[in-house]
Amino acid sequence: MPRMLDVSDEVRAEIGAEEADRLLAGENAPGSYDCTSCRTPGDSEHERTSTVLFIGDETAVLAFAHSSCLPSQVVQVTEEQLQGAVRSISGDTVDLNPDKVVPEQAVLGVTSGLVLIAGELHPALVVEPTAPIVRPGATDIGDDFLPLLIEQGFMPLSELSEVPPVQHGWSVLLAMGQLHAVLQPSVNGGPPVAWWQAHQPLQVTEGWRAAANKHQQVLMFAAPVGSIGRQPREDLLRGALDKAAANGKLVGAAMPLAGT
Repeated sequence: MPRMLDVSDEVRAEIGAEEADRLLAGENAPGSYDCTSCRTPGDSEHERTSTVLFIGDETAVLAFAHSSCLPSQVVQVTEEQLQGAVRSISGDTVDLNPDKVVPEQAVLGVTSGLVLIAGELHPALVVEPTAPIVRPGATDIGDDFLPLLIEQGFMPLSELSEVPPVQHGWSVLLAMGQLHAVLQPSVNGGPPVAWWQAHQPLQVTEGWRAAANKHQQVLMFAAPVGSIGRQPREDLLRGALDKAAANGKLVGAAMPLAGT
């Protein structure tokens, strides 16, 4: 079925007319997707959808967004950002070759909320992909999301009874009261790079921002796909976190707050 896709001239020029036509015909485009901007579900069969092509030095990832959130465009990023942040977001990268540009496989969902630990409210980010994250180069179909984070220094959590250890070198970027990125150390000793970056800054509540300014740090919890889900209230989010921890499917870390 044809999709309600917007493919800009610059995206078409990068992926080629043949690939663009296949997308518009619905051959390679997903019906449902998670918007790469606002992180909420979209449906390219029933609503206008933009194609957004992220391009690094050698690789590219094709993502989708509500047309009301982002226009169809090409976004230039560093190869480090693409290999780090976008691999987490998409689950895959491809050679910068029109015949090999493929739709994104997963989106890294990020939810903000206040979590009560030892009688005190802490600002938290909960990260859950929409599909399994496979280790680069792996041939199996397992989910390596938590092992990859544990290798980075995140702590496995069996319960939320105390604040997890600080993840040195990582930080949460808050600017003008909005969430912009989670930053990680650069592999070559340079400035921090984005592990996750909001393509459109995300709003946080006044309470969340106040708690972040008070503690000057943010707690980040991560779980595999299907462990947390989209919880409409913080009490339900906490219940999902406790369940994931009890099932051995939660890691966490505290990160310094960058910005205000």
